[in-house]
Amino acid sequence: MKLIAAADQKWSIGKEGKLLTRIPADMQYFRKQTAGKVLIMGRKTLESFPNKQPLAGRAANIVLTTREDYAVDGAIIVHSVEEALAAVSSYNTDDVYVIGGGEIYRAFLPYCDTAYITRIDYTFDADTSIPDLDADPEWKMTAQSDEQTYFDLIYEFNEYHRI
Repeated sequence: MKLIAAADQKWSIGKEGKLLTRIPADMQYFRKQTAGKVLIMGRKTLESFPNKQPLAGRAANIVLTTREDYAVDGAIIVHSVEEALAAVSSYNTDDVYVIGGGEIYRAFLPYCDTAYITRIDYTFDADTSIPDLDADPEWKMTAQSDEQTYFDLIYEFNEYHRI
C-alpha cells in the first residue's frame, strides 16, 4: 500500500479540512500517481472534494467513517481499518493509495511500504499533520526531485520506502 500527501516543514498537511496550499504541479502529480488506482480516505477528505464526490478515474474510492448511516454514490463506505483492508484485499497492494486526512494516514501508515510526499519548504498555520517520516527509523527517503517553485513556494517530490 502507498501513501501520498503534501506536507510543509513541520509535516503539516491541512487546516480546517482544507489543504494548506494548492500547487498545480503537485495536483498533477497526485492525479498521475492515483489514476486508475484504489483510494482510501476519510469522510472529511471526501467532503473536501468538488461537490463532495469521489474522484473520477479511480478503480475505487473507499471512505472510512464512524457514521453508520453515511452513504455517497460511487464510494465504498467502511467503518474500520479492518473493513477497509478487507475492501482492498482483492486489489494489488501497489494499486492502493492512502490519501488522507491525518487520522487516516496515521491509521494506515503501518500497512504502507511507500510514501510519496511533496515537501513544501514553508511552515503554514495548520491543525493537521502526518508522522515525520524523516524522524522514523523504519522509513528512508529513496528519491528526491530537484527543487521546484510555485510563486514564492519551494517544494520537491520525495519518495520514501519502509526499510
